[in-house]
Amino acid sequence: MSLVTELERLADAFGDSRQVAPTNVWSSVAEKVAKNLGVKIDEVGILGQSAKWRHLYFLAPEALKNVGFIPLSSNSALAARTARESRPEIDNNFAMARHATVFEGVKTGAGDPGDSIQKIMSAPILAGDKVVGVIQISRKGSNSVTAGPDFTPADLGKVMALTKPLGKLLQRLVSE
Repeated sequence: MSLVTELERLADAFGDSRQVAPTNVWSSVAEKVAKNLGVKIDEVGILGQSAKWRHLYFLAPEALKNVGFIPLSSNSALAARTARESRPEIDNNFAMARHATVFEGVKTGAGDPGDSIQKIMSAPILAGDKVVGVIQISRKGSNSVTAGPDFTPADLGKVMALTKPLGKLLQRLVSE
């Protein structure tokens, strides 16, 4: 079964009403996405969007849930730009780009604490044509070479295929 189908089935299992997500559902989704895309689980970020508070908040990785949020008005956060412009992006030179680094300093997994995001893909999570969140897939390392191969348009295509089922899941499991 493809990951897209698996996510659609998971969303359908929660029915049409909004429910509180089981505590591990987003970690489980991030793990499946990581496996599908050949990255580590702590290199998958899933963010929900609060229309009421006009910010993005982490659903995964678990370690970032209580660290803070990203204002949609931020000019230095790729996730905020992705949500505002509803446009996917690949940046294989992300470490050199001006960006907010506060979340990179939080230990999220088994990686080296000195590793930073070198390469990243960012895509809007959609419910219909409305942005309800952002998914980001990164490659971390001490430099661009140790982080692994560059992301490709085909990689971004795999991420884009996940955005609608993730949007359906977000709508059913997240409340403002």
